[in-house]
Amino acid sequence: MQKITPFLWFDQQAEEAMNFYVSIFKDSKILNVNRYGDGAPLPSGTVMTASFQISGQEFVALNGGPVFHFTPAISFVVSCETQEEVDEYWGKLSEGGQEGQCAWLTDKFGISWQIVPTDLGRLLSDPDPAKADRVMQAMLQMQKIDIAGLQRAYDQK
Repeated sequence: MQKITPFLWFDQQAEEAMNFYVSIFKDSKILNVNRYGDGAPLPSGTVMTASFQISGQEFVALNGGPVFHFTPAISFVVSCETQEEVDEYWGKLSEGGQEGQCAWLTDKFGISWQIVPTDLGRLLSDPDPAKADRVMQAMLQMQKIDIAGLQRAYDQK
């Protein structure tokens, strides 16, 4: 059992969100679903809590009503080895949501994600400040990160 588990408060979309995330990420599965009974704040049979794993990370989702909302102050970072991975996660998670700048997007449920190539950290931390700055300037012009574009900026003379 992991020590810290993200707990996501939804209005009434916990089950839909859980199924959406499990369908996108490899090594993902539904672990447990508890439903509201009669006399509960939401209709009987509605998911109360659901636990699931995406890429081996456990999450819990709650249908708690419209009391709280997600903000970009908390986001999930998806580390990607290839452009194909960046493209896949970006396309699936941004569908019905909103694309942001510099690898950020908000999915259709209001959850913020960062779809980040693993090479980005290496390029931004290069000991040559001119190279690192060129990569930063290139990234600031992007929504979805283009690894080849970052590499071109890095290699520029």
